[in-house]
Amino acid sequence: MLQQVQNLPAQAADAVPEPWTYNPSAWRQRIAISILAGAAFVIATYMGLYQWRLIDTVWDPVFGSQSLAVLDSDVSHTLRGWFLIPDAILGALAYLSDIVFAMAGCTRRWQYRPWLVMLFGLDVIPLGIVSAVLVALQGLVVGAWCFLCLVTALISVLLVFLAYDEVWSCWLYLRGIARRSGRWGPAWSAFWGRPLAVAHQVGRQMVGEA
Repeated sequence: MLQQVQNLPAQAADAVPEPWTYNPSAWRQRIAISILAGAAFVIATYMGLYQWRLIDTVWDPVFGSQSLAVLDSDVSHTLRGWFLIPDAILGALAYLSDIVFAMAGCTRRWQYRPWLVMLFGLDVIPLGIVSAVLVALQGLVVGAWCFLCLVTALISVLLVFLAYDEVWSCWLYLRGIARRSGRWGPAWSAFWGRPLAVAHQVGRQMVGEA
């Protein structure tokens, strides 16, 4: 039977897991992610309002009417057919979920809530990849560019950059548990936040407490 630890130490805001020199779950980083995702949410919602025809046009100081061509393109209509909502609104929902996942949990959630961190990574990283692909399609398929689309794509890439370190720490933590115990069962239990002794030991080792 897996040994459990009933009383885990208090969360430490300065707990720095290997291989970093900072805590990837610290509030400063997660608030920055939330602010960027919030800006992208507003921009995507604005473009979605045009796709829903609730506003007449979209502001673009660089490419002008090309933005409308992108937002009304066959690619955009195809995506709307798949998801039943405009692709900009779909992006807005994804950015909103980024905010929710970024603000949930404590400053040591890479250890105590791995499932939350992994969900956060699954939300942020694929969104960044999809945004980059859609931007490429603008020029290669549509033959037009959209300034606000480029801005949200840049934000998506920045979000991936800011989020990957926490996801990587979480993966190293779970892999360390599997290696120390010789099987993945304890790592799976730790993934769901069960306070196992082996998980506690690996976590302390990663932050230099043992």
